[in-house]
Amino acid sequence: MVLISFRRIQVKEVMTKRIITIDSDKTVYEAAKKMARARVSTIIVVKEGSPIGIITDSDIIKKVVAKDCKPSTIKVKDIMSRPIIYVTPEADLEEVKDIMIKRKIRRLPVISNGKLVGIITASDIARLCPEILYLVKPRTIEQVIGEPVSGICERCYNYSDDLRFVDGRWLCTECREDLGLS
Repeated sequence: MVLISFRRIQVKEVMTKRIITIDSDKTVYEAAKKMARARVSTIIVVKEGSPIGIITDSDIIKKVVAKDCKPSTIKVKDIMSRPIIYVTPEADLEEVKDIMIKRKIRRLPVISNGKLVGIITASDIARLCPEILYLVKPRTIEQVIGEPVSGICERCYNYSDDLRFVDGRWLCTECREDLGLS
């Protein structure tokens, strides 16, 4: 197994430049629609073009759906996480890893001179070095038979908390549905 030194790799080499944003005065319903269309689990909240917060699908579930609130009546600024935790394009992946572990987050906006230029996720890092998932959380035969595991889908390469072992591959919910396996 070859391990990559994260110290030599900068965020700008790995980050995703396609960023989905929404104005802070829009509703959670509008944010959820945008997220679903783009097939992303995170949206960056902006005010006058500057990033001020972040919303994940988990935020929507916990802060809106689980409380039986109507998404079309709640503003994204009311449920977003803030202050925004971010990294610069020049940060190395070792720093990113440390921030993600310390803060228990999987996504970090990338900001340069106050401008949003990308996003880096645990999936981006795992795509670069998928072996890291086996070092952090090895998959055992019990996990194959039992509960779902977290990791990278072997079809779409996105991170998922609901991987299932199907036909010799670890697949996320969306890929199982696409293949008619769920």
